[in-house]
Amino acid sequence: MSPRGVATPDVRERLFAAAERVVERDGPGALTSRAVTTEAGCAKGLLHTHFAGLDAFVAELCLDRFARAAGQAQALSRLTGRNTVAGNLDTVVLALLDAAGPALSGLAMSRAASSQRIREAMEGGAPGFRAIEEAITAYLAAEQRLGRVAEAVDPGTAALAIAGTAHHLLMTSWPGAPDPRLSMARLVALLVDGPGPSVRHPDERRPD
Repeated sequence: MSPRGVATPDVRERLFAAAERVVERDGPGALTSRAVTTEAGCAKGLLHTHFAGLDAFVAELCLDRFARAAGQAQALSRLTGRNTVAGNLDTVVLALLDAAGPALSGLAMSRAASSQRIREAMEGGAPGFRAIEEAITAYLAAEQRLGRVAEAVDPGTAALAIAGTAHHLLMTSWPGAPDPRLSMARLVALLVDGPGPSVRHPDERRPD
């Protein structure tokens, strides 16, 4: 535990990661300022030193994770022509739906003040699903020019379907529900590759 008066390095990320662990393990109802700081192994007042209360903390956590996913989407341009198109997209959209993602979204939705802060930040230009959609559109268009995406695919429509579905799954999933990543992987493959063999999530076991 960090003693009082001693700076904690990377305190925001330390607290964010601790909150994700609490929500994933114990559910959104278990998230309190004390639960976060105890999980992070730091002074109990540290969260309120850096954030204007728990609602502000939850909003900043969600905005940070949306921005991280948007950054991953923008990095897709560096993968143009490499690996598979569906695989490259999976690295972005499945990151949104990791174990803590749906729980954090549910947490934000249950806290009106957090939701309001997130909405205002998005309206002010904070990166989120719109940035993800735009980055996927540009990536699909680039791959289409290389002949790796069929001409029949409209990049903007496909990107909207991918980003919109990811948003829907985040808002309607909860801990213990079926893993939303499988549905997302199937949608990506269908939009990019067209109908074909069923898509199997990497964690799914093949029958003997």
